[in-house]
Amino acid sequence: MRLDHQFLQSTLHTTPAHPIVMGSLVGPVPFKAVEDDGDTVTALPERLWEEHAVLIAALPSYTFVGMSNTKLCLYQGFWIYEGLVPAAAALQRRFAPRQSDVVVASLPKSGTTWLVALAFATAARHVHPPSAADHPLRRLNPHQCIPFLEGLFAVGHEGKLDALPSPRLMNTHMPLAMVPGAVPASGSAAAGGCKVVYVCREPKAMVVSLWHYLRRVYPELSLAETVDIACEGTMPYGTFWDHILGYWRAAAAAPESVLFQRYEEMLRDPDESVRSLARFVGMPFSAAEEAAGVVRGIVQLCSLDSLRGMEANRTGYMDPRVMFPREALFRKGVADDWRSHMTPEMAHRVDGVVADKFRGTDLTFP
Repeated sequence: MRLDHQFLQSTLHTTPAHPIVMGSLVGPVPFKAVEDDGDTVTALPERLWEEHAVLIAALPSYTFVGMSNTKLCLYQGFWIYEGLVPAAAALQRRFAPRQSDVVVASLPKSGTTWLVALAFATAARHVHPPSAADHPLRRLNPHQCIPFLEGLFAVGHEGKLDALPSPRLMNTHMPLAMVPGAVPASGSAAAGGCKVVYVCREPKAMVVSLWHYLRRVYPELSLAETVDIACEGTMPYGTFWDHILGYWRAAAAAPESVLFQRYEEMLRDPDESVRSLARFVGMPFSAAEEAAGVVRGIVQLCSLDSLRGMEANRTGYMDPRVMFPREALFRKGVADDWRSHMTPEMAHRVDGVVADKFRGTDLTFP
């Protein structure tokens, strides 16, 4: 089997690698500054293309119902987009986090973009105050500010991460098992690893949001088919229950390494969610910042209405090869929208899977 390079090879550059010199900058800095520099990457060696092709050919696979050109492969128990299987393998072998790193993790359509924006605005607030007219989030999409780990590792571009000053922010949809270096096995920060912030969304709401997003490119995909995919465990990035429980158990075992947040709770009290995030990453807000309204400024800057109104989020695509429009990231941002779309039978089916798969845990959904 010959590996289709359309997803992977289209992003490769063949220029020699020259690291960006950030001088005395302190992170995080918008990743686009590194992403746009073509001299930071090299072409992936042909032997690695061959290894990828052999790996993918040996895996069980299926084509997404309603998305005839999207193929998923079963890799180490998780269904993953074919083009991202090399990323999963590379992350396990080569991901080397710094202790100051922060990885923002989630299943797709679980509040990812909002958390990415909040994390960047919080961690970068001393260099980029939320009130600043030239704040990166006022001219860039949140995902241009934080690198997408599997996108880089899939094509051998992870060297771009080395050009970023600490603390670095990163984003992933991968299950925790695919990013083993992020959380030390012992749960001790002294043993390595970094900080992981995970956002979890009520599964019915996540499924409906995923359906709305996917049908922007695949209009024939039905909600019933999306419910089937979720309940049968053939979602991209694996079963939603294994994905959620992987991070939830890590947070219970090592709360200093993993912060587990619920999207619905963030909606109810975004200010306290930002404070919790800042404390977790070791950058708590000072009394002076609180008095100056910095927390409220970050929440307002990163609100759905604010982000949706930015030019960078109204135009363009997340990835021109796949053609998901950026504006599709900003739909409603509310809880319980699933009630307007799911039939009672669909909701009962998802709830049944949740009751079964989360039995014996104290993890519940609003």
